[in-house]
Amino acid sequence: MTTTRIEAARDVAHERRITIALFAAGLTTFASMYSAQALLPSLSAAFGATPALAALAVSLTTGFLALAIIPVSALSSRIGRTKVMIGSAVAAAVLGLLLPLSPSLDLLLAGRALQGIALAGVPAVAMAYLAEEIGGDGLGAAMGIYVAGTTIGGLAGRLIPAFTLDVASWRWAQAVASIAAAACTVWFVRLLPPSRGFVPRPAGIRTVLGDLGSPLRHRGLLALFGLAFVLMGGFVSMYNYLGYRLTSAPFGLPEALVGLVFVLYLAGTAASAASGLLTDRIGRSWVLAMSLAVMAIGLVVTIPDHIGTVLLGVLLFTAGFFGAHTAASAWVGAMAEGNRGAASSLYLFAYYLGSALVGGTAGIAYARSGWLGLVCGIGSLMVIAALLLWVSHRASTRDLTNAASVRRAPREQPLPRWMYAARSGRAR
Repeated sequence: MTTTRIEAARDVAHERRITIALFAAGLTTFASMYSAQALLPSLSAAFGATPALAALAVSLTTGFLALAIIPVSALSSRIGRTKVMIGSAVAAAVLGLLLPLSPSLDLLLAGRALQGIALAGVPAVAMAYLAEEIGGDGLGAAMGIYVAGTTIGGLAGRLIPAFTLDVASWRWAQAVASIAAAACTVWFVRLLPPSRGFVPRPAGIRTVLGDLGSPLRHRGLLALFGLAFVLMGGFVSMYNYLGYRLTSAPFGLPEALVGLVFVLYLAGTAASAASGLLTDRIGRSWVLAMSLAVMAIGLVVTIPDHIGTVLLGVLLFTAGFFGAHTAASAWVGAMAEGNRGAASSLYLFAYYLGSALVGGTAGIAYARSGWLGLVCGIGSLMVIAALLLWVSHRASTRDLTNAASVRRAPREQPLPRWMYAARSGRAR
């Protein structure tokens, strides 16, 4: 009995260490990924770039990250989750420290694209790693803490350069943000325990295509992939151009003060943790539906040119987005059959592809029709998200019904002995 308790305590300590390490991974990854978002107006001023061109500093990072996610996920299936995550975090931190030295916008954008490739290892593997190492009833809560780390990382990656801009150029702002991300990388690497549930798999092209084919044939997972695309696209679009709106008329706020808007990311931190717990209690589809409703309300509230309503709307939109992302992430891991890493990588591929494509092209809508045009575009994405949620719910319900039917199916009873004897006689 004592041995059992000791083993249980060790398991709890192991899972707690995993959760904290992945929290640190979320910090460093998202601080690096979105450190350029607060710099966009400064980059436009420094290089004479349009908002859509400057936004490539964010879109190229997430776009190349999306392209690298599936190959990196396949590599992790062969050599191990922890090796890929550690290598990815260290490479991204080194590249981040070099970005402030970029002599031109073109080189800066190229460096951000390379950093996106390097960053891919953490988000591509983290969801599968948690599912393998924790799983069960604790997966939703662990996923919530990981996503909470991404929200704080995203907040720090925006706030740190925004505050630095008040006293220095964009180069110093990027440098300070990169140093903070590097410190979080050291924390993550020192804390991450080795895998227990990992089983190596072949990583050939045929194997990878086979692993990807199964989730792509699942209607519910396809809907969740589409949900990730539209939600992340809308979310990044709002934050990409929020700074332009608040620094221009009728607000005219200084950049350092505009940077405080990113404190609203803390709403996403709380929403992620709460959503993770709620998914284990009331179900993922309910949490997703409530989160989408909060996002839609927040989007509408941002329309009036009043700083109070804009901040309230962004707060609600942020909380709803991270609640939806947490529930959808856990749902992918639960709905996937076979290789969860493949399903997770496809989800994240769609997630970051939406950030790159929608976040970049939304600048056209903002340039032509202002904030109202941007809101209408994001609103259209919200309608699509609601339809995709309905498809996922139907597919999940069907899977549960089929599983229940299999469990209720009567087992084949053995034949009586006299029938075996009769069969044997006929056979002779």
